[in-house]
Amino acid sequence: MGRLIAQSRGDWEIANLKSLQPTQNILNTKFSSISPKVFFALTILCFLTTGCVLIKLQSEVDRSLESTVIIGHVDIEPIGYGRLIVAACSMNEELEIAHYTVLHEPGEYELIVEKREYYVFAFWDKNSNLVYEAGEPGGHYGDPTLVSAPSVGVVHNIDIAITGEGRTLDIPPGATMSSVIPPKLRSRQAGAITNLDDERFAHEYGVKGYWEPGSFFEELGGNIYFLEEYDPEKIPVLYVHGATGTPGDWKYFIENLDRTRFQPWFFHYPTGARIDSMSYLLLWKLTNLQVKYHFSTIYFTAHSMGGLVARSFIVNYGWQFPYVKLFISLATPWGGDRMAEYGVQRSPAVIPSWIDMQPESDFIKSLYRKKIPEQTEFYMFYGHKGSRSLLSTDNNDGTISLSSLLDFRPQAEAKMNYAFNEDHISILTSKEVVAQYNAILNEFDENHNDQVNRPRGYLKTHYVYSYDFDGIRPRPTLILRPAKERNGETITFLSEIENDSVLGPFPVGEYLASIVSMAGKPTKKYVPVSIEKGTMHNLDFVILPDGVIGGCVTNSREPEDTAVGMPEYRYRSVDSKIKIDSVTLKGDGIERTLQQIEGEDTRNSDYLILRDDICYNRCFVFFGLPAGSYELTVNAQGYKPNVKHYTVEPGVPDYFRATELTAD
Repeated sequence: MGRLIAQSRGDWEIANLKSLQPTQNILNTKFSSISPKVFFALTILCFLTTGCVLIKLQSEVDRSLESTVIIGHVDIEPIGYGRLIVAACSMNEELEIAHYTVLHEPGEYELIVEKREYYVFAFWDKNSNLVYEAGEPGGHYGDPTLVSAPSVGVVHNIDIAITGEGRTLDIPPGATMSSVIPPKLRSRQAGAITNLDDERFAHEYGVKGYWEPGSFFEELGGNIYFLEEYDPEKIPVLYVHGATGTPGDWKYFIENLDRTRFQPWFFHYPTGARIDSMSYLLLWKLTNLQVKYHFSTIYFTAHSMGGLVARSFIVNYGWQFPYVKLFISLATPWGGDRMAEYGVQRSPAVIPSWIDMQPESDFIKSLYRKKIPEQTEFYMFYGHKGSRSLLSTDNNDGTISLSSLLDFRPQAEAKMNYAFNEDHISILTSKEVVAQYNAILNEFDENHNDQVNRPRGYLKTHYVYSYDFDGIRPRPTLILRPAKERNGETITFLSEIENDSVLGPFPVGEYLASIVSMAGKPTKKYVPVSIEKGTMHNLDFVILPDGVIGGCVTNSREPEDTAVGMPEYRYRSVDSKIKIDSVTLKGDGIERTLQQIEGEDTRNSDYLILRDDICYNRCFVFFGLPAGSYELTVNAQGYKPNVKHYTVEPGVPDYFRATELTAD
């Protein structure tokens, strides 16, 4: 389960949980000789006997079931001072800021809000005082347009373009984003530079992220942090901490990392949240970093529950993010944890991540529906310095049973499995562990360099839009596919800023190049490309507007099976699949019907390149639609027909919507 307690001067010591005042005498006790599993049981016992703890935890959970994450991008020419503020507000009798976030430069943002309608706006806070003042450049989403935030899930593509200092917001000057102004506005944007002594990485924040994930996200967000400016000559190594952890847990690893060859990145996230939603947050953050830096390789290192976050990311998103070449896990509970199951069954208030950590949970099963992609080499580390606790006769590493650490499913995919005489926490500060880790990292990197040093060439990609659009245009993706191979695609996310930039290097050979976007289509689907050693090939694309309706189908779920911050279509029950009979779209002179295609052989990017309508597994897309209104009907076995209405404007980005079916 990760670090439920902290190791301090050789003793197990309970974290300072200020919110658990009634149990303070118990929680301030040092447990130098008590198993973490016993501690976990005692914590749950405290829950069962302590009213205010339950009330606070239940309030946190209830709020998460009524919350949504709004994501998008802000485009503006950087001013060079101050901070970029993005906020969601409701305007009834007076302005009410639901949530705000801080960016250090134009780019992606996330806001967490409760179910309601909001105006979403951004402004350049020149003096970093969290007050919108006249003359500070700003912009709204739309003109402005209300954003409807349903409970749970994600609202995508709420993009804001700030066109100049002359534009003002439709909110009164003097509006304050928060009654509490921090002494320093810290960016919650991927790539923010800090150090491992940052107060946000204090253990108290790790504990807060576990017990109060919503409050943690409001205050700190979930983010990938750097220790230095990005260096294209160094391989990024992403470190993912476990439950109640922080990036500070990796200090010993970083002190012994070859910083001349590798640049450490850290995913800091609330570990009490549903794990699938954190996997999607990781995709969002890494994709935005790839758009900015165009790195082609990244290594993952994860501890405890962080390994589950990393594997969920790799198996579910590896096809669209094929840059993860190496994955090393430490003390990961691959088979779940019985104590999480105990907590779900016995505690009146349940931390959301406990639901996923149960050994027979849908989430644990989903991790093994697909294998780790071939492009990712996988190693497992674990410790066996545990004991048999009062609650279990299983051997363990002090926290997780060996049967979970050595689950046969990931073992079958690992290139090597290393055992150490360490416990669940000491594995992070072991000289032997770090020595073996660095040996793998260095050898893999040397082999990777041998591949990189093979003859390579470059591409310069230029694209133009054939239509006017007042806002942020669809963000295209370049797909480079070997001409005579089915596999081996190289995917590069693009943005307006990188238009005309040099991409690569790419191995020499014959390729087919495509540029794809949901709301725009190129005049040519495939462009033959011959990449030669040391040369640069120019690619030119013209993007036409395309009308698109896309969505996914899910079944009705129990409230605990919804997850704020995760697209609704990502939820999947491994025990009951939805069988779609037909998806029918009707509009002005248009009627199209799709049947469901299943199977792993369907290539994930083909439908975007060819612009062919498709219903694959539980998702569907219709392309080439003229502007207008449409009625969409989904028929699935065992469910009532579901009818939805859509409005299409070709060339304007929209997001995949979830269609929830009701049992017949």
